Amino acid sequence: MASSKVWFITGTSSGFGRSMTEYALSQGDIVVATLRKPQVLSDLTARYSADKLLVLKVDVTKQEDIDEAFARTRSAFGRLDVVFNNAGYGVFTEIEGTPDDEARELFETNFWGAANVSRAAVKFFREVNQPGKGGILLQISSSTGFHAFPGFGYYAASKHALEGFSDALAKELPDSWNINICIIEPGAFHTDGNRGIVVLPQHPAYVDESFPTSVLHRVMKSPVLEGDPHKLTRTVYEVVQGGKIPKRLPMGLDALEMLNLRIEDLKATVDDTKRWSVDLKRADGGSDTRST
Repeated sequence: MASSKVWFITGTSSGFGRSMTEYALSQGDIVVATLRKPQVLSDLTARYSADKLLVLKVDVTKQEDIDEAFARTRSAFGRLDVVFNNAGYGVFTEIEGTPDDEARELFETNFWGAANVSRAAVKFFREVNQPGKGGILLQISSSTGFHAFPGFGYYAASKHALEGFSDALAKELPDSWNINICIIEPGAFHTDGNRGIVVLPQHPAYVDESFPTSVLHRVMKSPVLEGDPHKLTRTVYEVVQGGKIPKRLPMGLDALEMLNLRIEDLKATVDDTKRWSVDLKRADGGSDTRST
């Protein structure tokens, strides 16, 4: 039987974070569960001892909270195997109808919070774990990270940013550190975290019922989301246990369909625009003709 792993999970009050916390604990693993309101996990702290579950108050928009949480993890367990970088939320309305402060607050959590947790995770894997042991960083993105939806412009932008950041970070890490980054891209899943979506008033220029965001406003009143979040977290857990960590993990047939649409769109773009790039090289072949 594989030895237990130590998990560091953000955003554990609901959704994928709560589900992964429960499942990892049920499998005998150790969990550092972070969230803004620790009392939400009182049912779990009553069932699991402190050597199995450490609940910490963390707001990922505060660097001092992140630093303290990783320091507490080191003090309590001396190692860390998996970081499930999950904290985030959505804002729904047109881009023109989103106030700047709402958009910036979204980015503070979805991008900057996730980015700063990522930096702390990499440092822990490299400097606290045994040399070469490394670790696994699971970035909870979204299928909107590669296929945006109307009404979720800033949310999609935050996930696009996280994907670009994660892709670059993965390419910067030397193989000898043995740190694996996996960008998880769920489609539509029915989680209680969906209740945390901030729905803002519709911009008056878009109220025509035939407009894309008007259609989605109606859908949002009673959405039908077929994805089972518990199946997702069990699957991600199996991927971690398997040891071969993919760089990207789209989750759900809808996510795969959207990814295929994105691939087809990119291929069409290459075919349609290639002729405009054929003759863009410098005539001198790129040599530096400046005098020294």
